[in-house]
Amino acid sequence: MPSQQQLKWSELRVGITVTVATVTLGVLVFLLSGTVGVFSSKITIFAYFDNAEGLKKGGPVDLQGVTIGNVSDIRVVPNHPDKPVQVTMRVNTKYQFLLRKDSIAKITTAGVLGESFIDVDSRTATLGPIQDGDTLQSANAPGFQEVVRASQSTLENMDILVKRLDRIIASVESGEGTIGGLIKDPALLNKANSLLGQMQKIVNDVGNGKGSIGKLLVDEGLYHRVDVALDKLDKIVTDIQNGQGNLGKLLKDESIFKNLQQTSAKANDLMENINTGHGAIGKLARDEELAKKLDMIITNLAELSKKLNAPDSTVGRLLNNPSVYNNTDQMLVETRNLVKAIRENPKKYLTIHLRIF
Repeated sequence: MPSQQQLKWSELRVGITVTVATVTLGVLVFLLSGTVGVFSSKITIFAYFDNAEGLKKGGPVDLQGVTIGNVSDIRVVPNHPDKPVQVTMRVNTKYQFLLRKDSIAKITTAGVLGESFIDVDSRTATLGPIQDGDTLQSANAPGFQEVVRASQSTLENMDILVKRLDRIIASVESGEGTIGGLIKDPALLNKANSLLGQMQKIVNDVGNGKGSIGKLLVDEGLYHRVDVALDKLDKIVTDIQNGQGNLGKLLKDESIFKNLQQTSAKANDLMENINTGHGAIGKLARDEELAKKLDMIITNLAELSKKLNAPDSTVGRLLNNPSVYNNTDQMLVETRNLVKAIRENPKKYLTIHLRIF
């Protein structure tokens, strides 16, 4: 059985071992926790904000998404009324060349409900590297509450839209309006069913070869006739391409093309001569005096026609007076009777009397 002294020594060794292991583990965790380590060289920089926005001491400091240090202190100072919150940061010196005097520090949230941290932006910075004790420019990133306030109007509009949509759906379900009538009207449903039945019957008839369309789809004789017609049409097109037939000659014969070209050129010359007033047609088209004379002649003919049609003129009376027609007709009848009588008895009318004085 071990003595009391041996037991105490065993407990002491266990305690020493646990203490050493704990210290070692703490040192390793501290060294591996980021850039803030015991053996790393650091500088202290400051930034001022109007609101801490949930930032806590020990929070990370990031540069373009890479952790370069930690927040060592957060406090309110009296000499900055616009931005009274002073944030002290400890940053590893190996990132000092990326930090500029005009870099901008923002308090940002990791995600919607994540922890707040400092994000430093050096993309537009142009001044020299920052030194120990310098102060960075600050800007406020939109926080969760600002995002909620900004989206409040959108949420209200969405709520109004949802309520309107709910009313529309309720009216449709109750059979109101055009869409509601289309959905709830049984007569319309019956008509739709009847229409579908008729369409199904038409499709069946077409599939069975009934009707004009069915015959077009099913009749093999029609297919052969169409095939023969297509062959003939292909032969006609081939003949035309080969210059055979009248149409083929028109397309392929160069002499016809030349004749057409010459005819077109002569027609162009003729139109040019007419436009310039050359030739009889050109003079007719361009001579203003001739146009005036023709206009005068047409005017005189119109006046003459008007006078001839006037009922009080001599010609008008001859044309429009029925008594003249009747007298002329009667005279022709009497003349015809006289000629007939002379033919029947010429001695009566053709007797010659000679007198000697």
